[in-house]
Amino acid sequence: MIYDIRHITTYAYESSVSFSLCALRLRPTSRAGQKVLSVDVTLDPPAAQRTPRFCFFGNSFEIVRVDDEHRELKVTAKARIAVARPEAPAVTPPWEEVRQQAFGAHDLGPQSPAHFIYASRAVSLDEPVVAYARTSFPPDREILAGARDLMRRIWDDFDYDPKATLVSTPLGEAFSKKKGVCQDFAHIMIAGLRGLGLPARYVSGYLRTAPPPGQKRLEGADATHAWVAVWCGPFDGWVGLDPTNNICVGDDHIILAEGRDYADVAPIEGVILSTGGQDVSVAVDVIPVAAENAPPTFK
Repeated sequence: MIYDIRHITTYAYESSVSFSLCALRLRPTSRAGQKVLSVDVTLDPPAAQRTPRFCFFGNSFEIVRVDDEHRELKVTAKARIAVARPEAPAVTPPWEEVRQQAFGAHDLGPQSPAHFIYASRAVSLDEPVVAYARTSFPPDREILAGARDLMRRIWDDFDYDPKATLVSTPLGEAFSKKKGVCQDFAHIMIAGLRGLGLPARYVSGYLRTAPPPGQKRLEGADATHAWVAVWCGPFDGWVGLDPTNNICVGDDHIILAEGRDYADVAPIEGVILSTGGQDVSVAVDVIPVAAENAPPTFK
C-alpha cells in the first residue's frame, strides 16, 4: 500500500512571537516494512536556520529557528510512503523465556531490547498497572498471546475520551480514570509489559481511517496515532500492537518515530519568546494512492 500523508500543525499566538526554536520530528524514515518515497517539511514563516539530525533510535529530526516576528506558525509535512508489513508470527516463545533473553542482551544498539525494559520519562512502572498486566501472563504463556490479551483488555476496560487527559497527564492518573487517548493506552500497556520485564517501545505515526458508509471523507479528519511494539525474542523481533483499536499493526499503520515513550517522539517541541497563550490545531490526511509514480495528492 502507498500513501500520501499531509500533517499540518498551526500555532496561533495571543501576542507577537519574536523568536522560535523548535525540534521537529515530522520526517518518517524507511525501516522494516516501510519505504519513504518522498518527504518535505515547510514552515510559514520560513526558518532562518535548519539543522537536520538523527536521534539514537534512528528517528529523523531537525532543529529549526524562526527569527521573523509572527502571530502564527504553520508547519506542513508531506510524505509519500509505501507500506508492506509482514504478518505477526503464529507461534512465539513463553514470556518468561523472552524476559530472560531481554535481560541477558549484550547488544546496546537502537533495536536492542535493553533500552525498553525500564521506566522512562513518561512511563513509570506503577504497581497497579503491573498487577493489571500480570493477569494476562500466566506461567508459560506465549509472549505474543499474553500481549494480545493485555491489548484486548485495555480496549475492553478503557474508554476513548479526548477530554479526559492532556499530553502531560501522568500515566497513573489515566489508568485510574480508565479513560484517555491513544497515547495513554500505549503508555499503560508499555508500563504493564515493562513491569513484568518484557521490552516494549512507543511508536508514533498515522492510521488510515475510513469515513462512515455513505459519507464523504472530510479533509484533515485523520489524526496522529500511537501504539506499542513488543519484543518477542531474537528470532521474532518487534511486533506492533494497537491497544486503541485492539488490532495488530498492519499496512494501515504508518510509522513516524519510535522511542521509549512520547517524550522521545513528540512531533514538535521547543521554546518561543512571547507573552500570552497560544492555540494549536492539527490536521492530518492519509490518502491511498494507486502507484509509486502517481501525481502527488497534495500540491
